[in-house]
Amino acid sequence: MALTRYDLDRGWTFRLSESSSAEDWLPVQKVPSQIHMDLLANKKIPDPFIDLNELAIRWIAEKDWIYRAQFKKPTELTAQESVTTDLVLEGLDTFATVRLNGTEILKSDNMFLSHRVDISSLLKDDNVLEITFDSAMLRGRELVKEHSHEHTFYVRQTEVSRVPVRKAQYNWGWDWGPILMTAGPWRPVYLEQYVSRIDDVWTHCEVSEDLKTCSGRIFAKVARAELKPVTLSLFLSGSKVWEKECLVDSAGLVTTDFHIDNPELWYPFGYGPQTRYELKATLSSSDQKSKLIGFRRSELIQEKDEFGKSFYFRINGIDVFAGGSCWIPADSFLSQIPAQRYHDWMKLMVEGNQHMLRIWGGGIYEDDSLFDACDELGVLVWHDFQFACASYPTYPSYLESVEHEARQNLRRLRSHPSIVIWAGNNEDYQVQERYHLDYDYEGDKDPQSWLKSSFPARYTYEYLLPKIVKEEDPFIVYHPSSPWGDGKHTTDSTVGDIHQWNIWHGAMNRYQETHLLSGRFISEFGMEAYPHLETTRGMIKDPQQQYPGSMMMDFRNKAIDHERRMVTYVAENFQIKYDLPSYTHLTQVVQAETMHFAYKTWRREWGKPGARKCGGVLVWQLNDCWPTMSWAVVDYYLVKKPAFYAIAKALKPLAVGISRTYHEWTAGHSDPTLPFRDTKFDLWVVSSRSKPVQVEIAVRFISVRTGKDVQSPLKLGTIIAQANSTTEILKEHAVVVGDPKLNDTTQPFDLVKYDPYVIHAVVKVGDEIIATDTSWPQPLKYLDFANRDVEFKALSATKLAIFANRPVKGLVFEETRTTKLSDNGFDLVPGEDKVVYVTGVSLDSLRYTYIGAPEGSLEVSVSG
Repeated sequence: MALTRYDLDRGWTFRLSESSSAEDWLPVQKVPSQIHMDLLANKKIPDPFIDLNELAIRWIAEKDWIYRAQFKKPTELTAQESVTTDLVLEGLDTFATVRLNGTEILKSDNMFLSHRVDISSLLKDDNVLEITFDSAMLRGRELVKEHSHEHTFYVRQTEVSRVPVRKAQYNWGWDWGPILMTAGPWRPVYLEQYVSRIDDVWTHCEVSEDLKTCSGRIFAKVARAELKPVTLSLFLSGSKVWEKECLVDSAGLVTTDFHIDNPELWYPFGYGPQTRYELKATLSSSDQKSKLIGFRRSELIQEKDEFGKSFYFRINGIDVFAGGSCWIPADSFLSQIPAQRYHDWMKLMVEGNQHMLRIWGGGIYEDDSLFDACDELGVLVWHDFQFACASYPTYPSYLESVEHEARQNLRRLRSHPSIVIWAGNNEDYQVQERYHLDYDYEGDKDPQSWLKSSFPARYTYEYLLPKIVKEEDPFIVYHPSSPWGDGKHTTDSTVGDIHQWNIWHGAMNRYQETHLLSGRFISEFGMEAYPHLETTRGMIKDPQQQYPGSMMMDFRNKAIDHERRMVTYVAENFQIKYDLPSYTHLTQVVQAETMHFAYKTWRREWGKPGARKCGGVLVWQLNDCWPTMSWAVVDYYLVKKPAFYAIAKALKPLAVGISRTYHEWTAGHSDPTLPFRDTKFDLWVVSSRSKPVQVEIAVRFISVRTGKDVQSPLKLGTIIAQANSTTEILKEHAVVVGDPKLNDTTQPFDLVKYDPYVIHAVVKVGDEIIATDTSWPQPLKYLDFANRDVEFKALSATKLAIFANRPVKGLVFEETRTTKLSDNGFDLVPGEDKVVYVTGVSLDSLRYTYIGAPEGSLEVSVSG
């Protein structure tokens, strides 16, 4: 007989465990689900995403809950003795006791595990399935007390009870998300009946260095197959390219060698096709399982060079600059994320020229839909194991659960070609440094001694997890932590990856100082900004609270010292307007400017083969788990902030960059005229293209005050942009503009005579403009942005041209959930029309503003 599946997604009810009345059972719309979703659907709680409602529902975290499904034995299932019926629970959140018809069949304490239980002898004509979920917060507190004699539970971010619990750590709250302690059957529940079954099929294989062959082993795991043969096959575009019939061994394992000549390879987008083969295992007429897999040669290049030790990815022999984003769970309630939403998120990655997504260690082992989208679209994935910002224990039952979790999720995800690296945790070595826990990387190489130290989690990250990875997915890269570099301090810029939080956190460096803050791979950095107005007004309903610094606005932002830091960056760079539309715009421009400086500066350090000073930049963060203000460059509703577009420009296949000499203007006794007097600038192009490109570059010098060119353009003629490299064009090039006396630091500075100018570079291939960059005098708050004379012209119903008579900084259209723009948050220079494609809204319904605009928000008035 063929395998039969019956979903138990309907007919569920739930109630508080302490309740006793039959009337207390409430309906569940559909499983998968989580407790807040069901309470909200039954109107028992207010929407936790609105106003201060998060506070009103925190009581849920300290309660136990019961979910119950009553169902008749499905007619699809038989009653034959030779047939097995399993109950499959793909995810239980988190401390769960499962009973079927009064018999306990499972206890689980790990949200990240799926479970399969043989219930053949328990299934009746009428059945009751009950799952009791204990409070994860209370159980966590109990575990801390129970194991406090053997381990000190250090923690950053919210309370210590999260540390011994194998549950999504962000449920305890984070500095971008609420405290919402979920519970429930968060992934599908179903019955499967079979005589024999294919449990899994996978490969351990490697593409040769010359990319001419792919060879290795194909495996299948079979349940109750006895001596039946299994056929293993590979298909490409529906055509069979390899097949072999194999016997099942006594352990239920099928294995065979395979070899393919001239394989069609999987590439990141922009570097080649995302070719995938179908791998299939067939067990006569009983069952078959297939997966889409990709063959690629993936390497993390860590070689000694003039800067220390490199850290960058090489895919199919091509060095890839890993520009991209960090990812947090896309919702506080994971069960309500549809597959299409994951796909939409990954489409944004491609739209934004972002090649790598880092899945952060305080969330979950992400949904298959996300990786399917990454495979399809060509987005590389860095996946942390699920540990974050704590000193985790290693008592035996905990390590046993961690090993089960790691093996199960590696097996689920190892066939995805998009996943190129696993990291042991997020920032746990920073906890080791902060609390001076034992760590002698060079002197102590005995894993058993690590278990007895004050930092026993080293055993997990440097022994247990790499061992499991090697056994389950031997050709994947493993990295002990993020950040981490050969046991050196986590801020060491010469090796490994770093989290560069001296912008925003730490020293609060100015974003203009990114050239001082580089590393071999920047796997986190960020700048906060408000979302667009529609999102803010949707999450805070009271108009009296819709202003910066209101109680509800402050509550919504979970970052430590959020307003202190945000207003510092705004005030240091812009003239402050403090109404909601104006301040929203200023925060968004600050975030976009930070992305502009950081990505172009650090991508410049991509350099050339053998001298890759910086191998990648991942912003913290791409997304939000609820509507809020945070470091996200796209908000909860997938509405893009201007920073998203700034990243997209900096990561274009060929981009140009200009930088001026940095001069401090806020330190005591600093000379604020130095940025104006210094006329030197650098110019470069960086390319990810596989071949050299012949380009023409012109540089203009345009008065901010008048919009006139203050000097004839610098035409550099034909330049060869080297393949997959940075091409340096000008270094500290000085240009004499206006009165030379203004550049003389021995003379008084005449502000009246000073005519500040932007430096604007245009790169053409033939007659096509393919890249531009504009460098402004810093800080921007010293400039006069009056009378910009912005005009709009409709070229069609969806095509808008914008131009100005004077340079414009940070023109931002208000985006909504239905608005789609090809660009936003851009600068304008006289003589160049900016064309933006617009859908989802009529052109004359757009609202916009820019730095120095006469009002906080203006309506587009189009001619055409």
